[in-house]
Amino acid sequence: MRATPDQVKMILIDPKQVEMGQYARLPHLLTAPVTNPKKAANALGWAVKEMERRYDVLVEAGFRDIAGYNAAYDRGEMTVEAGQPADKKFERIPYVLIVVDELNDLMMVAARDVEDCITRIAQKARAVGIHLIVATQRPSVNVITGVIKANIPARMAFAVSSLTDSRVILDQPGAEKLIGMGDMLMLPGNTSVSQRLQSAWVSENEVKKVVGHWRRQAPEVAYVSGVEGEANASGSASVFGGSSGDDGDDELMRQAMDLVVRAQQGSTSMLQRKLKVGFARAGRLMDMLEQRGVVAASEGSRPREVLMSVEELELIQKAS
Repeated sequence: MRATPDQVKMILIDPKQVEMGQYARLPHLLTAPVTNPKKAANALGWAVKEMERRYDVLVEAGFRDIAGYNAAYDRGEMTVEAGQPADKKFERIPYVLIVVDELNDLMMVAARDVEDCITRIAQKARAVGIHLIVATQRPSVNVITGVIKANIPARMAFAVSSLTDSRVILDQPGAEKLIGMGDMLMLPGNTSVSQRLQSAWVSENEVKKVVGHWRRQAPEVAYVSGVEGEANASGSASVFGGSSGDDGDDELMRQAMDLVVRAQQGSTSMLQRKLKVGFARAGRLMDMLEQRGVVAASEGSRPREVLMSVEELELIQKAS
């Protein structure tokens, strides 16, 4: 690891819970390794919001990408113009690497949200320094969807059991003939010709030595709040200071309350259908409605009881 924590930050998503635990308390991490699939979907959503916020910063500063912005910052050329708030300041933007160790578990919990987030990050995030590595041991079309494949052109395959699996990953045969032990095919994004490579083997002892080296240099690790979807009401902290509220979430919450109360039906599937959101986000909206006393607690697969009347809703809407 040649990069310092102020140069590169990481989000490690580990649904299997045993692969990334040895990297805990690494000073490069934005949050502890994420093992809960629902929180992992939230972390990908946080990355999308951080991407949009970084684009706003680049537009304000007048740069096309993070490399030009950081170079100007290092040269001391980032100054606050007259008329801007006195406490306004520019800060260096670190790169962010997101590693998803097992995509299959995430797709089983929140397929639409995960696919949407991965697509947006793959399409737009490179210019603002957010990069994504996605891995799976189940290369099926239900996990590596056509949308995900179209937006992640660079792919690698280790030995697989069938020609079909090779085509799912690389769109071509070959991976079914690999011999294992790090033997791999790499398909760069700029060519359709795969390259056969030998992957390096890194032992657990080597990983512990590297992580221990960084831990000794930074015994206190400060994680960014809100990455796993637990930000406070004032908004989630960004990678390099400040906070980012989301008026869109508030508006979605108001729409969800209006739908549920007027229909007198606390159904997550209804929110998915009417608001065109994924399962995970609809579930979070329903949990927020429960916290506000709009619906009762969940009773399994049955729709929740609605505790607020239409008249009470209209009084609240008039007051706001």
